[in-house]
Amino acid sequence: MFKRFLTYYKGQLHLFVTDIVAAVTVAAVDLAFPQILRGLAGGLFTEGPDAILGVLAYIAVGLVAMYALRFVCRYFVIYWGHVMGARMESRMREDLFDAYVRQSFSFFDRSRSGDLMSRLVSDLFDISEAAHHGPEFLLIGIVEIVGSFVILLTINVPLTAALALIACLLVAYNVWANVRMRAVYTENRVRISGVNSRLEDALGGMRVVKGFAAEEQESEKFRASNDAYLESKTRMYRAMGRYQAAIAVMMGALNTVVVVLGGWLIARGQMEAADLATYALYISLFTAPITQILDFTETFQKAIAGFRRFCEVLDEQPQIQDRPGARPLRVSEGAIRYEDVHFAYEDAPGEKDDEVIRGLTLDIRPGETIALVGPSGGGKSTTCALLPRFYDVDAGSITIDGQDVRDVTQKSLREAIGLVQQDVYLFDGTIAENIAYGCPDATAAEIRLAARRANIAEFVESLPDGYETQVGERGSHLSGGQKQRIAIARVFLKNPPILIFDEATSALDNESEQAVQESLDELARGRTTLVIAHRLSTIRRADEIVTIEGGRVVERGTHEELLARGGTYARYYQMQFA
Repeated sequence: MFKRFLTYYKGQLHLFVTDIVAAVTVAAVDLAFPQILRGLAGGLFTEGPDAILGVLAYIAVGLVAMYALRFVCRYFVIYWGHVMGARMESRMREDLFDAYVRQSFSFFDRSRSGDLMSRLVSDLFDISEAAHHGPEFLLIGIVEIVGSFVILLTINVPLTAALALIACLLVAYNVWANVRMRAVYTENRVRISGVNSRLEDALGGMRVVKGFAAEEQESEKFRASNDAYLESKTRMYRAMGRYQAAIAVMMGALNTVVVVLGGWLIARGQMEAADLATYALYISLFTAPITQILDFTETFQKAIAGFRRFCEVLDEQPQIQDRPGARPLRVSEGAIRYEDVHFAYEDAPGEKDDEVIRGLTLDIRPGETIALVGPSGGGKSTTCALLPRFYDVDAGSITIDGQDVRDVTQKSLREAIGLVQQDVYLFDGTIAENIAYGCPDATAAEIRLAARRANIAEFVESLPDGYETQVGERGSHLSGGQKQRIAIARVFLKNPPILIFDEATSALDNESEQAVQESLDELARGRTTLVIAHRLSTIRRADEIVTIEGGRVVERGTHEELLARGGTYARYYQMQFA
């Protein structure tokens, strides 16, 4: 994990080295001042006014130059050091986002959006703080601690030996306490993820919350998550309180030893009073970096916990991957075949639930429109989700023009399939950007043509900003039918040979449904199409209708044939149109 962390300094090495040099320079200036003062107080300043008047100006210029250098170095450490940390954070954020988008559907099925956002924002901020301040504090601390310790030894050995003993106890306690606090900080990261998840869930469903007057219920849920986070923070601060109090006691013991032992040595004539004063100046240089490093413990522990969570995602392999030697899919006709397919969703990695698809076999001829009907939970949507490899079959095979979908690249497979769902997702941006989402290089003319074919051009062109109209978050500025037709225009522009309509009109009113249905019929012309619909009126024109129950095909035929057969489809039809 540490080696992986160091790789993020790559590309920032020049800043890192300069930052370290500047930090060492700051530490050297801090160490030099008490020594200069000691030398002047014991030498030049005792020789009378005539001796020092001529050199005071040079001393002042030298000190001003020294502290000007310290100012420049300190500025660099604070400014460019933080820039270095921010750049590392940016690289980590890009790597984490890339890891997210590489994952398969199963990863998102078991992950909470709030937790994923927390890893991307809160965790990485703590890591970047540690990336910058860690080396800086450690190096300045080592220089000041070692330098001041050597100087203290030159002043008085017995007093410095006592100081070293207490410092060793301090370090030992710090290591022991940090090991104990690690679990507390890890739990704290998990709890704040819970708060983010609850917030994201409540805000995303705010229309439902308002519709059911469930504000109090959501507030109680949020309070529960927030209270869990508060308890975790309380445990963390209790551990920090014990830790900081113990450190303060040891620091007090150190100062006590200096005063008592130093006084005893002066009384015995083994130490000068002026040396004890200088010793006190260096004591602050010795203890200040120790205190700073110990105070950095909180950020360091948060960074460790955050980087572990960061590595967890980077190390998780996508469940769906291209096989070695996978070839691009070549769609010559668009024939699809499901051969004895079995599939079950995962409750957790490696733990399968009950089978949803149980030996499904289905042939779809090129250019044919097949409608899938059946009870909820019967396997219709899962059947369609297996075709673009959103999930992999557990047994059996799915082929397109004789090519197993597991033997071709995911990119080429999904480029060949257009998907229009009931729950349309529009990205926050313009109408043109949403239509061109799958084809970012599309021209304005191509976007307008796709809109006309989807029966949305007239509406778009009536807007003041036309195709540059902002759709709002999730398309909140548009009606359901308008969003649906923009989604259809998006697929028209993509121009895939295979289509999947997953209940694309079930949430629309009759007028919108008719307009969208006309667009869907136009889109499906000449393409192999799978349609899922609960409204049987929308699929009467399908070439064939397939009834799926219990993950199997139980009926197949035209609308008239299935009605004459008097099976499941006929029963559904009678229920809707009796």
